[in-house]
Amino acid sequence: MTDDPTREPSFGEIRPDDEHNRRLKSHVHPPDWTNPTPNGRYNLVVIGAGTAGLVTAMASAGLGAKVALVERHLMGGDCLNVGCVPSKAVLAAARVAATVRDGNRFGMQGIDDVQIDFPAVMERLRRLRADIAHVDSAKRFQDAGVDVYLGDGQFQGDGKLEVAGTTLSFKKAVIATGARAVIPEIPGLQDAGCLTNETVFSLTELPRRLAIIGGGPIGCEMAQAFARLGSDVTLLEKSSRILRKDEADAAQIIQDALKKDGVSIRFETEVSRIETVSDGKQLELKTATSSDSIVVDEILIGAGRQPNVEELNLESVGVEYDDRHGVKVDDRLQTSNRNVFAAGDVCSKFKFTHAADFMARTVVRNALFWGRSKVSDLTIPWCTYTSPELAHVGLTPEDAESQNIEIDTYTQELAEVDRAILDGETNGFVRVHTKAGSDRILGATIVAEHAGDFIGEIVTAMQGGIGLGKLANAIHPYPTQAEAIRKLGDQYNRSRLTPFVKSIFRRLLAWQR
Repeated sequence: MTDDPTREPSFGEIRPDDEHNRRLKSHVHPPDWTNPTPNGRYNLVVIGAGTAGLVTAMASAGLGAKVALVERHLMGGDCLNVGCVPSKAVLAAARVAATVRDGNRFGMQGIDDVQIDFPAVMERLRRLRADIAHVDSAKRFQDAGVDVYLGDGQFQGDGKLEVAGTTLSFKKAVIATGARAVIPEIPGLQDAGCLTNETVFSLTELPRRLAIIGGGPIGCEMAQAFARLGSDVTLLEKSSRILRKDEADAAQIIQDALKKDGVSIRFETEVSRIETVSDGKQLELKTATSSDSIVVDEILIGAGRQPNVEELNLESVGVEYDDRHGVKVDDRLQTSNRNVFAAGDVCSKFKFTHAADFMARTVVRNALFWGRSKVSDLTIPWCTYTSPELAHVGLTPEDAESQNIEIDTYTQELAEVDRAILDGETNGFVRVHTKAGSDRILGATIVAEHAGDFIGEIVTAMQGGIGLGKLANAIHPYPTQAEAIRKLGDQYNRSRLTPFVKSIFRRLLAWQR
């Protein structure tokens, strides 16, 4: 086994081979695991043990269903092993480093030269990931009554799935095989090697020079983190701005924060070729008007996600799919085969752990109990975990315009929120879009150090039909940054105080004197 960090891991492999990863593997792909012997037909066979598959299997077994769960690689999927969990461990370490460096603002002296022990940062990541892994372990699911099969699963016609030489019979099936990083077709990239989310967290040495291709959430998070940890980072984005799905002024704040941390961002730039040279990997860069090159030690790809639909033999069960969008499902998450459902990244445009979780809950109701739950009824937020964070839910102004929906917009700058001022975290805002002339919330964008926590209050209001005006009556502790949400409610209520209403109040109060 080579220690090349750019080499994609084989199934069941976790790098580096240390005590923490061995402990992780003992939970999520036990070397001595013995697949069960099937005994009769399963109510549900779930293919893929990422978030969508785990939630589906556990919930179904808890309701009394006979369930099989099939995983060819690592239980816990991307989130535990190569996604949410390890990335947030790296981001936490990077945030501490930045906070210490910025200590002069708070009267701290003598801390300008922060020394980063990158191997220790990554060891902490591996230790904490292993600590969490028991929740997604094969044994935990076995103990909960789920038959766990490790190996490749392939459909063999209606009601049949083969895994590791064993044929499983099922009434219903759920495809939850997730997605993987898109590797762009750049000449020389395969020979030079690159990092993806599946390999970057296996690093044990800090890349001195790092190029990141793609200015989406993954690219931005890792660009800031590695810059804060000491890498010379160049972020390459083919469009004119980063985070294209978010509101432009919100993305601009993140862009400014990345530059403050030392990230070099190059827009409208494409990589035309990559070559291995004596001192690293040379990227030939091209814009509409010029071309040049940079040399780096590692290349990280953050250019989107591709659904895992290959090698499932979906044709044998009549499940329609394509390589770009994945398995085709209706609003109930049912495929073109009425006995086969799908959930999570393999079929959804919302490739988030929390989206996969709630899609799985929808599938359980619909597959086992003839339910009519619709995925379109879900209110799904997202968050980019840079510093500050950028969170969003619902419509953006661009969405509203394209759908001919008139909106009113209320924005509260954090520079006018006392706690944000005291924390030194004024670079951001809370913004809510309502249906024009009402307080019905249609969307929100938050830029703040803990925007991902803030957005939950807005999601709760939207899901529960609570209007912005009522949020003004929800007492928030003072001083907190979340008080900005209450201030938006006050803004809405003030907007109802029209000149006509004011004139009535003046006459009424004058009469009372």
